Amino acid sequence: MPRSEETSFDVVGLGEDARLVYRYVLARGTVGAAEVAGDVPLGGVDASAVLDELRAAGLVNRVSEEDRYAAVDPRVALRALTDRTAARLDRVRSTIPDLADLFEDSARSGATGGRVHVLDDPALIGTWYTRLEHEVTEEFLQFDRPPYLLAAENPVEPLVLARGVTWRVVYAAESLERPGAWADLRHAATLGEQARIAHRLPTKLAVADRRIALVSTTLDLRRPTALVVEDPPIVDLVCRAFEAVWAESFEIPRADSLDGAEVPGRGLSREDRALLGLLASGAKDETIARELGLSERTLRRRSSALLARLGAANRFQAGVQAARRGWI
Repeated sequence: MPRSEETSFDVVGLGEDARLVYRYVLARGTVGAAEVAGDVPLGGVDASAVLDELRAAGLVNRVSEEDRYAAVDPRVALRALTDRTAARLDRVRSTIPDLADLFEDSARSGATGGRVHVLDDPALIGTWYTRLEHEVTEEFLQFDRPPYLLAAENPVEPLVLARGVTWRVVYAAESLERPGAWADLRHAATLGEQARIAHRLPTKLAVADRRIALVSTTLDLRRPTALVVEDPPIVDLVCRAFEAVWAESFEIPRADSLDGAEVPGRGLSREDRALLGLLASGAKDETIARELGLSERTLRRRSSALLARLGAANRFQAGVQAARRGWI
């Protein structure tokens, strides 16, 4: 193998074990930690730890609900990684063509030609999503809803936000059903993510710089399909759809908006304000009860009292009216 590859990965903080494992993932396409441990000479180093190191660097994705990893196109991932190091970039970039050859041999693009591509491989769909994250320079738009191909944690998003990219995402209410999801949303907001919640989303999508869009066409994890669209008129339609849903969605209450004992003149407790925010999001009873530490019986009683106080016919109306009145 090229001598430059043997010595260049240390520039971006990745050692020899990471380099060997990354080449292995590129050559195999999708792998598990047990396969890596059996086939790659790591000298006692834990294979899962090395795979997680590569994932943190944005070089591989972890497939949701499976202990398996898929490579990200090195022509995109490595360029983004080396740009963050800002030192001796040519040493790392010189390895990209050789690694790209391995990636091309294992990837199944399913391209239809032109500027619309059909993807029917879960790993490749995940790779395209990460590619958009790496390539975006100004604005990232997203619809987020289950089921998920990739693991819940996204190590690339904080790096993108740190570059000053505007990141707007609409979450489906069912996204909050995952334990810890509400806390994750608030943490992302502290990093700069702008988020809203819709009762339902028709699909999943990601748009980079209003230039290229990834749109899911089926949501079956066993047979997922997606479109990569680069035609400007179609991308524009996708962006218009995003803006329409964004305008009708509920803004996630900021963590600091829940501080304090009461809203002046309204007599609302901190817990009531949090409850109203969750009601407006469309979250289920069990999700709200878990986040607020209430029993479901207490939750129903408190919710009924708030609806009566607002004169609302249902929970969503109560949340919307409370937001309009500045209560949350």
